[in-house]
Amino acid sequence: MDAGAITHYLEVYGGLAVFVIVLLEYMNLPGFPAGIIMPMAGIWAAQGGMSFFATMVVTVGAGLLGSWILYFLGRFGGNVFLKGYLKRFPKHKPAIDKTFAILREKGFWGIFVSKLLPMIRTVISIPAGVLEMDFGMYTISSTLGIFLWNLIFVGAGYLFGDQVLAFFIK
Repeated sequence: MDAGAITHYLEVYGGLAVFVIVLLEYMNLPGFPAGIIMPMAGIWAAQGGMSFFATMVVTVGAGLLGSWILYFLGRFGGNVFLKGYLKRFPKHKPAIDKTFAILREKGFWGIFVSKLLPMIRTVISIPAGVLEMDFGMYTISSTLGIFLWNLIFVGAGYLFGDQVLAFFIK
C-alpha cells in the first residue's frame, strides 16, 4: 500500500480508516508498513483531519486490539501450531527457545522493549500468549510500548508532515 492510497482512505473514511489500517498492521498482515501508515496518520491530524490526541488514541487502541488478537491466537492455538512448525523446521527451535527464555526472564520489560523493535514488535504477542503471560501485565507493557512507537511515528508525520510526505511521494 502506498502513501497515495492511504491518503485516499483517510479522506474517504477518516478515523475508521486509521483504526482499521493500524489494526491490520499490528496483526502483522503484509502490505501495511508502520513506517508509512503512522506518519500519514500524523500528517492527516496536522491537516485537521483529527486532533493529534484523537489520532494517538485511535492508533494505540488499534495496536492494542491487534496485539490482543495475536496474544489469544498464541494462547489458544499457539502450542499446536508451534509443534507442527518445529516438526517442519527443527533448526528454528534454538531461536524460538531463546525468545521464550527471554520472555520468561524479562516479562513486562521484554514485551515493552519488543514493542519498540521493527518486525519483532508485532509477532512477540504470539509467544506471549503461548507462554500464558499474565494478561494484565501483558496489556500494560504492550500499551506503553505501542504508545511510544506510535508517538514517534505519528509525531514525526504531525511535526514534519511536508518533509515526510515528500520523502514517500517522489
